[in-house]
This record gives sequence, C-alpha cells and structure tokens, in this order.
Amino acid sequence: MRQIPREQILRRLRAENPWWDPPHRVADLFRGWTPRPYLQLFLPLVAESQVRRAVVLMGPRRVGKTVMLHHAIQRLLESGVEPRSILYLSVDHPLYNGLALEELLALYEEASGVDIRKARAHVFFDEIQYLRDWELHLKSLVDSYPELRLVASGSAAAALRLKSQESGAGRFTEFLLPPLTFYEYLELLGERDLAEEAPARGGVGQATDLERLNERFVHYLNFGGYPEVIFSDEIQADPGRFIKSDIIDKVLLRDLPSLYGIQDIQELNSLFTTLAYNTAGEVSLEELSKGSGVAKNTLKRYIEYLEAAFLVRVIHRVDRNARRFKRAVTFKVYLTNPSIRAALFAPVTADDPAMGSLVETGIYAQWFHSDEELHYARWKGGEVDIVQMSQTGQADWAVEVKWSDRALDHPSELAALRTFCRWNRLEEAGVTTRTARATQQIDGTTIDFMPASEYCYLLGRNLILMRRASASP
Repeated sequence: MRQIPREQILRRLRAENPWWDPPHRVADLFRGWTPRPYLQLFLPLVAESQVRRAVVLMGPRRVGKTVMLHHAIQRLLESGVEPRSILYLSVDHPLYNGLALEELLALYEEASGVDIRKARAHVFFDEIQYLRDWELHLKSLVDSYPELRLVASGSAAAALRLKSQESGAGRFTEFLLPPLTFYEYLELLGERDLAEEAPARGGVGQATDLERLNERFVHYLNFGGYPEVIFSDEIQADPGRFIKSDIIDKVLLRDLPSLYGIQDIQELNSLFTTLAYNTAGEVSLEELSKGSGVAKNTLKRYIEYLEAAFLVRVIHRVDRNARRFKRAVTFKVYLTNPSIRAALFAPVTADDPAMGSLVETGIYAQWFHSDEELHYARWKGGEVDIVQMSQTGQADWAVEVKWSDRALDHPSELAALRTFCRWNRLEEAGVTTRTARATQQIDGTTIDFMPASEYCYLLGRNLILMRRASASP
C-alpha cells in the first residue's frame, strides 16, 4: 500500500491557509459571518506579545470557535501581520493523523518558508483534543519557541479544561466561548435596535418594540444558542437532527466516554434527558437514585461530567439568611443552553407551561459566562430564584424570575422575595415580568420590575462590556 506523499500533506496545509497568497484574506465562508462580540475579548489574548502563554479556546460544539479563529486571523492580516507568518491547522484532519505538533510546524516551515525560531508567527491549532497528549506538546512549544504566538481550540470542553489545568499551569490562558447570549443573538440577526437605549423615555436598554422583542426572546429560547441554527429554517424545522445528533450525542457518546472511561452510556444519556426536561428544577441525588436505580455516587459523577462538558450547570442552595449548607442535599440543574430542551423534546410557545422554567434557564445562561457566584435560596415556605453572593458571604442582590405580570397587582406572590430582602437587609431586588415595567417600594425594599426579554438583553450586553473594560489597560 502506498504511503501518502509529503507533498500531498503540504498541499493540504497550503489549502487551509489561503491568505498566504493574494488577496491575502480568509475564505469568504468565514468572512460572511458576522463576528461575535466575544471576538473583541479574544483578540487581545491572540495579539499578546509580552507574556509567553498559549491561549486555549474552549467551548461546546457548534458555538463558532472555528469561525472566531478565522475572524481573529483576518484582524491580524488587517493589522499588517505578514500573511505567511499565520498558520491555521485543523488537527483532526486525517492527513495529520499521528503527527506531533512539532512535526506539523516543520511542515509549516517547509510550505511557507518561515523560520519559526527567528520570525514571529501566529499558530492556530483547531480541534486539538484529537491529538494524544496535546497538552504536553503545546506546553513544550511554549517553552521551546519564544517567538510563537500559540492558540489552540477544541470542542471537548471537559477534556480541554481538565488537561489544561493539569499540565498547562502557568503556560496556558483559557478562554471560554459560550453559546450565544440573547444580546449576541439580536446582534447577529441585525435586530439589536429592538432593545437599544431609549434616552427619551428615561430608560436604559428598554425595548423599542416589546412585542417583537418578546417574539425574538421565545425564538431564542427555542433555537438561539447556536449561530447556525438561527439562520437556518431547515434546522429549526427539525432541531433534534442537528442539535441532538451533531452536538449532544457526540459529547455523550464520544467525548465523555473517551475522557472518563464511562461504560454505561445509556445511564448517562437517560440522566441528561431527565435533567434537560426538568431544567431549572430542584433535584436531589436521593430522588434521582430511586427513580433510576443508579447509585448516588455514580449519579454525582455523571452530573460532574455533564457540567465539565458544558451541557449543564449546577446551582447550589442557600437558606433564608443566605448561608450555605454544609451538606448539599438538594440543588438545581440548568441547561447551559435553553435551546437544547427544544431539540430533545419540542419547541415551546409563549404560553406554554414550560416557559417559566425556560425563561429562568435563559436568564441563568446569560450569567454562566461570568465569574459571579450565583445561588438560589430556599427554606420552609419560600424560595428565591437567583441570589448573588459577595466574597464575604453576604447576599448582594436577589432576582425573582417570572413570565407573568401578575406580581405587580398581587404582592403576595412576592412574599418569599420580600422575606429574603428583609432578613438580608437588601435595599433593592428585581422581578422579571412578561411585559410590565415598574418600580415599587415594598416593605422598605425598592423592587424593579422588568420584562424578562429586556433583562436577558441587558445581562448579555453588560457582562461583555464589563469584561472589555476589565481587559483594557
């Protein structure tokens, strides 16, 4: 059997880097996509020249990591970086099978004429998790080639994070690209003006067309987490085929078993399906174990795996005094992307009974991209959906999530929130609604009522703006 000739590999390498030749730009396929706002946070890490670290771009499948790498490459080209000093490699291509990163760099030098020991080069390794012991190879390159600016990306978020933290301490900078926030969803659709600032009305981020914004919000909860889905009527007609087959199944059937050696995939799949259906609900290992017949320790590991794979997020409970429990018996589990539920079951309408849980999931999904420590509060006779804790262990603020306007005229529905604010001396709190917007003084606490769609928009926008501000010199 003939071996694949070296020239064939070099030809493939040149094809992946079309900017080496005129007109020195990335392929139209990538240039046609609107950049995600996260690109502005990612670019400074890519261009960093003072700190010798590799950037590890992590995130769930199909959220746009490869597209963002090419957008970063285009920005480098536009800034005057020599085109041949930029290398992109999709490590999972069969032609590169069995080749170490250093061998791939030798091929790059041969194909481009760039001497990586003398000339500064930007190297992008996409889908790096398919290379065995990638973290050791990447760490070695950081130490051996001071002029290289290295970026690696991959979809197996659990594997990347685990190995990055084990072997890349001091050598890797992690960057997490989450599913689309509601703010990004509107921006990609060119409809951000639905919730722009409205100074004439005295508000910030208020909807210019709340009915339309709510329509988009419901669509976002059903289909909005993945860039490809929001532009494809075909995928929206059958989201299960795309999201379940191409995203969920690959994580559950390939990524997690290969990383953790999980034997019973059916158990894991059944647990995830149950958690997805009950997103935003409180669960206990005891109840899950009784219902499934799976040991509690095994269930605990499965949930840790699903969280590491960025499919779910566990939120822990505090009591009425905002104190944490030493032994967590119950907790809440949220999908990191609310549209996963629609893909597994069916899309929901604005009046569907499941909307309350999906709205809560959607709001938590905006926060998952931050480092805020979020909890929910529950005690005998009361529950508050979102509680943000300070580093000193005090409650900073609280939000009750609703998809209804009833609470404005029925303050008794906010009894738990009022109790929590009183016990923790909170001067302000928030309540989401479907359409109502108001401010009320209740029991000495200022309660701001805001439509859930506006709240989600503001969260996504403000978190990105805050991260930009903190990253600026």
